[in-house]
Amino acid sequence: MEEVPVAEKRLSDYRAIIGSAAFSEILALASKLKGKRVAHVNATAYGGGVAELLNSLVALQRDVGLDAHWFVLAGSNAFFNATKAMHNALQGSETPLSADMLAAYRHFNEVNASTFTDEYDYVMIHDPQPAPLVNLCERHGTWLWRCHIDLTSPNPSVVKILEPHLRAYDAAVFSAAEYAPRAVPFRRIYVNPPAIDPVSPKNRHVYEEERDSILSRFDVDFKQPVISQVGRFDPWKDPLGVIDAYRLVKKKVPGVQLLLVASMARDDPEGWLWFERSARHAGEDPDIHLLTDLRGVGALEVNVLQRETDVSLAKSLREGFGLIVSESLWKRVPVVGGNVGGIRMQI
Repeated sequence: MEEVPVAEKRLSDYRAIIGSAAFSEILALASKLKGKRVAHVNATAYGGGVAELLNSLVALQRDVGLDAHWFVLAGSNAFFNATKAMHNALQGSETPLSADMLAAYRHFNEVNASTFTDEYDYVMIHDPQPAPLVNLCERHGTWLWRCHIDLTSPNPSVVKILEPHLRAYDAAVFSAAEYAPRAVPFRRIYVNPPAIDPVSPKNRHVYEEERDSILSRFDVDFKQPVISQVGRFDPWKDPLGVIDAYRLVKKKVPGVQLLLVASMARDDPEGWLWFERSARHAGEDPDIHLLTDLRGVGALEVNVLQRETDVSLAKSLREGFGLIVSESLWKRVPVVGGNVGGIRMQI
């Protein structure tokens, strides 16, 4: 297990956005927790919404007086293949985990537990990848499981695997009340939808010289209509369906272009498979652009591309929340999204 370094942030930078009343309320609540030690544990430090959230959350917790830390799991390809299969099953895939997958899942959680010492007042475990730690570590503080996934129709076999661990947590936190699986007798349930960071590089104001410099690097005609989807190459984001939708639009709007923008996360070995499938599905169409962080598309680039988009898509088949919806709306870009989970909550 490795600790993730986090850049400083100041809550005062958000005061003009959230208002003085909310600013004061946060400080009052934080004063009751001043000096408390908090550990967050998840699967990856980059790629995907959880890493984005923690980059901001940990820094802001520190700024208001908490001693917050962020750790990521060590793991092999076999481990991340297993956790990706588990993630898919929790969102409704009928494919069960193999014996080898379960063995890798147990082994690497045991390895990570051996390197983690609970010297914290609160330990927040994010998603199913590190869920067994609650039964593998000697606990001293309050342990909470934060689930960022849409669990409205999970594969029962995988819920059964996780149930002995999930019931051991002092509380569970979900983005929506309906995500809490009834098969698990949680001690306490909280509902707390996430939020975007409006002053992060991905959402902050963009200066004209920054915009012009970034746009010049892409072979996209921004004078013509642009549709974009920002999100992992993942079956639940439905990139093939996005391409099909774009082709329907192109019959009536011949000049339209499609941007599929993603980061290739360490904990998602399936990402390259879906990138390749998307590329094959796109074929030789010069108006379909597949853009990733490995080709220089970082947070600021995503910010600029979202602002130059005419319509933002969030065509997920399952979605715990989907930060791209609020990101696009924050930038005054209309969103067409799948009628599921967190997308429905925002639109």
